Amino acid sequence: MPAIDSRKQTIALGMTGASGAQYGFRLLQSLLVADHRVHLMISKAAHVVIGMETDISLPGRSGEIQKALSKKFNAGEKQLRVFGEDEWTAPVASGSNDVSAMVVCPCSMGALSAIAHGASNNLLERAADVMLKERKKLVLVPRETPYSDIHLENMLKLSRMDAVIVDANPGFYNKPESVEDLVDFVVAKILDQLGVEHKLQPKWGE
Repeated sequence: MPAIDSRKQTIALGMTGASGAQYGFRLLQSLLVADHRVHLMISKAAHVVIGMETDISLPGRSGEIQKALSKKFNAGEKQLRVFGEDEWTAPVASGSNDVSAMVVCPCSMGALSAIAHGASNNLLERAADVMLKERKKLVLVPRETPYSDIHLENMLKLSRMDAVIVDANPGFYNKPESVEDLVDFVVAKILDQLGVEHKLQPKWGE
């Protein structure tokens, strides 16, 4: 698998209908602060969950979402691009794109299953399929419990294809004092996989 360049990257970020929208938005914010470009895909189910779990009210069209989130997270010009589920001409749909890596955060079991079996029913699933076929970094952040045999088998299948499973499972050894600390713990693990420097959590032993 090609090494991840810690300099400015283009990262594809998919958010699905699993609980844990806070992880996805904190990751988006962290990538933008670190001056990376982000291609964001938000599923229809994710729209519903975002409305339930956060105070963010997203408009319906991808262009309007791009403007709203760029303003909220102070993104630079052309730093954030948002694509709808059916925008098949988006750069992430092709192996010739300049995307360095992709994260699906949070990742529902439905999306994980579709990616594991190459369904490519929407842009998010196709983008993940591109990462696998091009041997680029693909990080999946499932948020589900308990796991069924089907869930575990799909995760094992993806792991054997070099996808990385980062379970949304915060640790407590840093003595978190808030929900934000718990979110940052998981997001820090994702950023580590991408080779993106951050100050969300201290390294072990520091």
